[in-house]
Amino acid sequence: MKILITGATGKVGSRLVPRMLAKGYEVHILVRDAAKASALAELGAGVIVGDLYTPDTLPAAVEGVDAVIHLAALFRTFTDTEGIVKTNHAGTVALANAAMAAGVKRLVFVSTGNVYGSGYRHPAREDDPVDINDPRPYSSSKIAAEQELLSLHKNKGFDVRVLRLGFVYGEKDPHIAEIMPYLKRWKRHSGSRMHMVHHLDVAQALTLLLHTDGLNGELFNVCDDAPITLYELADSVGQAADIFDTAEEPLADPFEGIMDISKLRSATGFRPLVPSYYVARDMGLL
Repeated sequence: MKILITGATGKVGSRLVPRMLAKGYEVHILVRDAAKASALAELGAGVIVGDLYTPDTLPAAVEGVDAVIHLAALFRTFTDTEGIVKTNHAGTVALANAAMAAGVKRLVFVSTGNVYGSGYRHPAREDDPVDINDPRPYSSSKIAAEQELLSLHKNKGFDVRVLRLGFVYGEKDPHIAEIMPYLKRWKRHSGSRMHMVHHLDVAQALTLLLHTDGLNGELFNVCDDAPITLYELADSVGQAADIFDTAEEPLADPFEGIMDISKLRSATGFRPLVPSYYVARDMGLL
């Protein structure tokens, strides 16, 4: 199978591409700077220079491709709101239209659990409401992209699947270290929990969505079996005392940040290979 992966030089993509090559896929990657993809090229990835900002570069990237895994995104901590929307929403739609025109059979869009709000009174499910006017541009741009992709499926029959990721970590990914200053800035409750997902399980879920028939137009959550408190996560890197106040009000919403993965389990047989952060730590997978 010939697949195109966007965002290949990012934290998730740089770990996914080698796995897909090792599984025998013919992998092409869309990058803005070929030099940054040299290590992946040496592993066997076909490098295509293009940009989601420039739609006329996209047809060459999807030519002859069986499926697309769309990872590329501009992250929530960036202050460039215009760039976030242009990349995550407009760029995604441009890529989907190019893929459709080229006859690509399937597109797996990688979204985020950050689309969810609070107050659901249960772990967030795929059919829970999300707010396209969310003041967080990363979240709202992902919601807008999801909705347009699902509209393409509904109105034009394009096979789209959406995977909403928990907080991705592992394999020397700097995500955990990078989020610590933000935890202090956001003043989150120490008992708030975050649902995480290891790179191994991101790859597992994406592979399942790539191959499982009958999931057209569906949304799926992916995360591990044991959401961790922010205190535990910060304490694991020695920063809890610096980040959290000793005096706190009771936790307002114990379900905020928790995702339900029963749909992915039922539809694909997914089971986390790394069921918790502590398992990852004890197995040397951080």
